[in-house]
Amino acid sequence: MIDPWLWLGLAILLAYTIEAITGFGSIVIALSIGAMMLPIQDMLPILVPLNVFMSGYLTWKHHHHIDWRLLATLILPLMLAGTLTGYLLMPWLGANSLKLLFGVLVTWFAGKELWRLLGGHQARPHSLMTSRCVTFAAGITHGLFASGGPLLVYAMAGIQLDKSRTRATLLSVWFTLNLTLSLLYLFDGSLMTNARQLLWYLPLLVIGVFVGEFLHHRLHEDHFRRAVYGVLLITGVLLILRASPLFT
Repeated sequence: MIDPWLWLGLAILLAYTIEAITGFGSIVIALSIGAMMLPIQDMLPILVPLNVFMSGYLTWKHHHHIDWRLLATLILPLMLAGTLTGYLLMPWLGANSLKLLFGVLVTWFAGKELWRLLGGHQARPHSLMTSRCVTFAAGITHGLFASGGPLLVYAMAGIQLDKSRTRATLLSVWFTLNLTLSLLYLFDGSLMTNARQLLWYLPLLVIGVFVGEFLHHRLHEDHFRRAVYGVLLITGVLLILRASPLFT
């Protein structure tokens, strides 16, 4: 059997390579693959601080594109409140419950994106109240799994932002929330417990970004995205099966 922490290292390398190619999903991908062998709550104090380095650099680089009004009035207050709620809920959920909920989230996200890519479907705009409720729910999933992206992108459907403003605004959200979670992990002691692994994995982030940048212009992005969503869909289903009482 492969060592679980070596498995997580391979997941991190793959996840950041994919993020550099496609621009999304480093934590979702690493957590999905890593959860096949490790508890979710053991991986988050490593994966979240790792993401702070990347999202912090990219937020600084693209800060002039951030939609500050949307960030301050809609996204960040609800996402922060939801993230703190999710963080407080985590001790009340067992490892199997976390894995099951995360598997459902990943399966929904990957299935929705595959349906959109294969069918050419466009996202429909939501009412303001629906957007607010889904944004708060996205914050809860971020507090639980550091993976609020799927629900937040769904909540923002129909909001008229160009590609650069959307990317910069979302990057600033992940930097703020992951920095907040990292501070919470520092205070509860889990960050220091995993500091050695974090330092060992940091070079993998850099290697993944360089490899992804090299491959970015050499791969057909739509085809690559479909493959990634397909792997996530299979992984999500396997997580559900592993965590389901019928299979434990």
